[in-house]
Amino acid sequence: MMRSLFTAATGMESQQVTIDTISNNLANVNTTAFKRSRANFHDLLYQTLKAPGQNSTAGTVVPTGIQIGAGSRISSVEKMFNEGAIRVTNKTTDLMIEGQGFFRVQKDDGTVAFTRDGSFKIDNTGRLVTSEGFPLIPEIVVPENVTSDKLHVGLDGTVTVRVGNESQDIGQIVLANFVNPTGLESLGRNLYANTPASGEPLQGQPNTQGFGRIGQGELEASNVNIVEEMVNMISGQRAYEINSKVIQTGDQMLQQTNNIR
Repeated sequence: MMRSLFTAATGMESQQVTIDTISNNLANVNTTAFKRSRANFHDLLYQTLKAPGQNSTAGTVVPTGIQIGAGSRISSVEKMFNEGAIRVTNKTTDLMIEGQGFFRVQKDDGTVAFTRDGSFKIDNTGRLVTSEGFPLIPEIVVPENVTSDKLHVGLDGTVTVRVGNESQDIGQIVLANFVNPTGLESLGRNLYANTPASGEPLQGQPNTQGFGRIGQGELEASNVNIVEEMVNMISGQRAYEINSKVIQTGDQMLQQTNNIR
């Protein structure tokens, strides 16, 4: 069977992953703090018919060899953690990390997850929680009879409320950062979990070295660039079509061979 059929098939599979990745990016173009993904590829093993540098005659070597490739394969789907645009909401419980870092939240099973989505709400106990009800760590509890418009969050993450004519300190936001954020595991719902690839979380106060500052009344928009994604989609579609043409050409060549009398 012709090698080109299998080689082109690997190319079609790779481009299918590209289109799948792009579709997810475009589906989340309006998701708060969403980070786009990029598919990376590498070539497969080569069949070496003549090794480069092989002896030709006494005292001479072959300057180039003969190596036939076997196609391509997806090597990784990488999260791109460049910062999204600032979206001003003027809602006091909306917080944005301007720079590096992640909010830490506690899931229902007690484990810690990480998020860039700062669209927090106040639950029935006064805690700052995510849209899924996961509380911020350490907990920030707004006192009873204090409305959200009296809440103030400083650039350094200090949380205060206005009670009468006095300002009362109710907590401190602590951020987490990673040596390799692209190694985080995506859990969905704008949440990430650390892995051996990301390393253990490094904790720190906002607006210090290695950690961004907190912007109140702001949210981070998705970092998906629609124009870039559309160009990548067209490129992936054309590459898929080209590989399918290779399979059609290989099939026609086999048909010609079979018709030889």
